[in-house]
Amino acid sequence: MKNKVFWKPPINALEKTNIIKFKNLINQKYAIKLNNYSELYEWSVQNNSDFWEEVWQYSDIICSNSYIKVLSETKNIWDAKWFEGSKLNYAENLLRYKNNNNAIYFFGEDQVERTLTFSELQDSVARLAYSLKKIGLSKGDRVAAVVPNIPEAVIGMLATASIGGIWSSCSPDFGIDGILDRFSQINPKVFICSDGYFYKGKKIDCNNKNNKILNSLKSVEKSIIINYINSGDSNWDELLDNSADSIDFEQVDFSDPLYIMYSSGTTGKPKSIVHSVGGTLIQHYKEHILHVDLKENDKIFYFTTCGWMMWNWLVGGLAVGSSIVLYDGNPFYPYHDSLLRVMNSIDIDVFGTSAKYISALESLSIKPDSFKFDKLRSILSTGSTLTGENYEYVYSHWKKNVQLCSISGGTDIISCFALGNPVLPVYKNELQCIGLGMSVKSYNERGIHELNHKGELVCDRPFPSMPIGFWNDSDNKKYINTYFSDYSNTWKHGDYITINNHGGVIIHGRSDATLNPGGIRIGTSEIYQVVEKHPKVLDSVVVGYEFDNDEKIILFLKLKENQDLTDELINEVRQLIKNKCSPRHIPSLLLQVDDIPYTINGKKVELAIKKIIHNQSVNNKDSLSNPECLEQYKIKIEKLLK
Repeated sequence: MKNKVFWKPPINALEKTNIIKFKNLINQKYAIKLNNYSELYEWSVQNNSDFWEEVWQYSDIICSNSYIKVLSETKNIWDAKWFEGSKLNYAENLLRYKNNNNAIYFFGEDQVERTLTFSELQDSVARLAYSLKKIGLSKGDRVAAVVPNIPEAVIGMLATASIGGIWSSCSPDFGIDGILDRFSQINPKVFICSDGYFYKGKKIDCNNKNNKILNSLKSVEKSIIINYINSGDSNWDELLDNSADSIDFEQVDFSDPLYIMYSSGTTGKPKSIVHSVGGTLIQHYKEHILHVDLKENDKIFYFTTCGWMMWNWLVGGLAVGSSIVLYDGNPFYPYHDSLLRVMNSIDIDVFGTSAKYISALESLSIKPDSFKFDKLRSILSTGSTLTGENYEYVYSHWKKNVQLCSISGGTDIISCFALGNPVLPVYKNELQCIGLGMSVKSYNERGIHELNHKGELVCDRPFPSMPIGFWNDSDNKKYINTYFSDYSNTWKHGDYITINNHGGVIIHGRSDATLNPGGIRIGTSEIYQVVEKHPKVLDSVVVGYEFDNDEKIILFLKLKENQDLTDELINEVRQLIKNKCSPRHIPSLLLQVDDIPYTINGKKVELAIKKIIHNQSVNNKDSLSNPECLEQYKIKIEKLLK
């Protein structure tokens, strides 16, 4: 039985969508008759080369040399070569518009508001690129940045990319060790940082932190300081204080590196994931144009930091000619609805956030429908799976005719495996579809694709935004072991997924944090979606504890204010899980905690808890937003074992 339908695309708007125009073009060019998204999707994966070539043409990618061949398939899909022979520049494509429309809207919780037109953005990038060249930055050099989500971050990235350099950024709320665990791997030549950032009305000074980082990064030849929380001169301003009439865009290969990003690092040293210029560009074009239906003059806002891949994804929207919206600070300061006020003030078209933010709005009894949101047509959400309550809340208290898109992919692919679609309905608890050109399957226990079955999310054909490797992994051994060791020549993503008959997708949580009591695999999100409905539960996290050659489920609960974990509440939660999931889902133990650990990017951390309760070390706690809460988990388990 299908889930409840919350939204359907307006019939009179279908022909205006980019994806329908794209489908019609394919039909005409290839003399075929694709009638719907399902047929277009099947064509895109069965005709991989043709599909990505059409995306290239439809996006009108700027290049100096065209490609010789779209896809050179090899024995191993990780060795596949895309658009060989092409020469292009990432920044040139993002700066293709040179008008006086706003390219960037910036809002800070310190009440600072700024805008940059496309012409002003181009001018700033030209000036910074000129200065970076003067100090010796060249193709292949790394620029590491610890910056808030401010316009200078976008300018710095584009200037770096225009030269053919490689950009890598962290949010300033990362700890020193977390930053060094990342940047020390890549030997940056230039280090960009801000003097601090704002959070909940406070100025957080970062100068001492910056100095310690610089003292440890011996490869840095030039440090650039942005004055953000304090006024006065900075050498950032000095670098922009020159005249540069134009940008000399360095032409690079499609598969040359653009970004170095990092795994969360909560269970080991962060992996340095390298993404290519062309792969990032064409994948983001596909998602923005076809799946988000982004158009020139749209305004797109994703609440993110510069340490999360959604920042890279958001900035890519400039290539479409849309305005991107940046926000720095706490989304609930100075008002619980601060982010909503920002959105409404500029009449946003597309808003991106996380399930955690939507749940927080509901818990604070915020009613977004008190604002107009006249142009808001899409709400995107990632980081964790939307619950049924999230859907009900959005459509009851935000906007009835909005397209709510749960999307899922990650840093590993700098894009999405499953996401929204402007021509498909929105079903409760489902991601609308698998992305075009992504041959995603749900593998059962025998490694065979099965519909309507919870299995491993895998991708069995190459796609352009696969990483070109890990930094300092010359033989690709670590890279291959991470994604291709479990299934022959097939990418394993580490999520549990169900793909149903109509192409909808359900993400069940990480398979590497899967519970396995009695040999029965249980996805953690199944428990969360039930437990967090309880009126006394604010948040929860569940892990497996190895005991007597088996695994016991332990459920940790963060309760609402002035609530205690009584025997009555324990019985209620257990009964709820039994009724809504199964008897096998019932935890052996329920414990109350003060807080639930999350990464800085808003992802619930199960593996770190599992390690600490098994008396194992947890590396890179600096990637957590609240690492101090971990110790209570260890203490509670130790008390039980005495």
